[in-house]
Amino acid sequence: MGTSLDVLFINPGNHKAIYQGLEKDYSAIETPTWALLLAQSVRVAGFKPGIFDVNAERLSESQAVQRVKETETRLLCFVVYGQNPNSGTVNMSGATALAKAIKEEGITTPICFVGSHVSALPFEVLKNESCVDFVLCNEGVYALRNLLKTDIYDTEGLAQINGIGYRKNGRPVLTAPEQIVSQERMDIDLPGYAWDLLPYDKKPLDLYRAHFWHAEYDHEKRSPFAAIYTSLGCTFKCDFCMINILNRNDQSPIGVAGNYSKMRFWSPEFIIKEFDKLVDMGVRTLRISDEMFLLNKKYYVPLCEKLIERGYGEKLSMWAYSRIDTVRDPKQLKLIRKAGIKWLCLGIESGEKKVRLEVTKGKFEDLDIREVVKKVHDADIEIIANYLFGLTGDTFETMQKTLDLSLELNTIAWNAYAVMALPGSALYKKAVEKGLKMPDDYAGYSFHSYNTQPLPTDEVSAAEILKFRDAAFSEYHTYKPFLEKVRNKYGALAVNNIEDMTKIKLKRKICGD
Repeated sequence: MGTSLDVLFINPGNHKAIYQGLEKDYSAIETPTWALLLAQSVRVAGFKPGIFDVNAERLSESQAVQRVKETETRLLCFVVYGQNPNSGTVNMSGATALAKAIKEEGITTPICFVGSHVSALPFEVLKNESCVDFVLCNEGVYALRNLLKTDIYDTEGLAQINGIGYRKNGRPVLTAPEQIVSQERMDIDLPGYAWDLLPYDKKPLDLYRAHFWHAEYDHEKRSPFAAIYTSLGCTFKCDFCMINILNRNDQSPIGVAGNYSKMRFWSPEFIIKEFDKLVDMGVRTLRISDEMFLLNKKYYVPLCEKLIERGYGEKLSMWAYSRIDTVRDPKQLKLIRKAGIKWLCLGIESGEKKVRLEVTKGKFEDLDIREVVKKVHDADIEIIANYLFGLTGDTFETMQKTLDLSLELNTIAWNAYAVMALPGSALYKKAVEKGLKMPDDYAGYSFHSYNTQPLPTDEVSAAEILKFRDAAFSEYHTYKPFLEKVRNKYGALAVNNIEDMTKIKLKRKICGD
């Protein structure tokens, strides 16, 4: 890690509280994308960064504190973000615990937090978390650079830095909003990933592991692994999502992601260089983390063509996200498959059109979900199907309809979540206004945690929704046609591994466990 750093980026860890029994073998360990982006951004600006990935190194709190104590740096920057919609808030659990422990050890290095939860609730973080000295609002690129140019201990100088929050006379204050990186400056001010700063055991990126299904349900195929963006943001405004909160440019107490819907893209020429680096490091399993990879042909078609030119389509096994109503053209599917995208994650969410409409997901009235799924399968692309139980308007009948649809589609990977009021989402603001029960701690925002607290609907309680989701998980992963499909595709070992996974039962506080 080295010494005499300008900033040490910390990716906190708390997987056991977040995933319970699934943590040891079944949760993914993602590369810390925003720590990598910010580290490279400050490095080209002339500063010396380091990355400390507590999660990947699987260190205890005391071990992490000791590592920080041994590192000479001007600033500790906790990057409280992740690839999944809830992870920014969930990772606050490990971040605040470690930050408190650092302060209790007598380490006086200033601590700042940046990430999705911080951007959604900056005043709340400064008010409730005394271990946090500063917050960086939105993505924090320019605020961090300007902070590093100053005497960090000079509170008078802090007022001149846009896009930060701090305490003045014990009260939280935010400076004027800072802009996010513009489309024109993407290649310049977010110039790639500082892969070289990540820890490893024997070879680069071997401490990171892909999602269980992405590695064909084979634990031995999960590493090395990396996740990468080719674009940032999303143009849609789904009520349950907070992904656009990093685009925020106001100072209201509660930010709503849907108010900042925007997409920005790196050039295909720029991104392909990052793929080159990863392939050279031995990565073969890769996640494209864009919210809407298949939305803009101007960017994804040239990138796919470059991947094909380099022969990466044969070397890489990648997955990408798409809305189901953006997947229509068989030529499109043929292209991405040839480029190495062997999986598409489709947000089907609900089997009921009325329910999708109520959360601004869209009714998909002009297409047949079953037809889209068939098109994807016909292109030799597997599907990770995402479903949500407990959406506004859901009843036991509509949730059963969603489960029945998922069984009928029989995709080789299946994710289902109980709807949460994620900070930064429109649902969170509505839940606050209605005085609905929220999780008691940060870890409770994890879909898999003991303390998870989904939202109720008018007809179904939070506990009933959670019980339904957990039962649906078990039913799907023991469904004979699904297991037969896995067996035919990946063999008996994959089926055995899935059966072992389904034996792990999550405990739920609200269900009386």
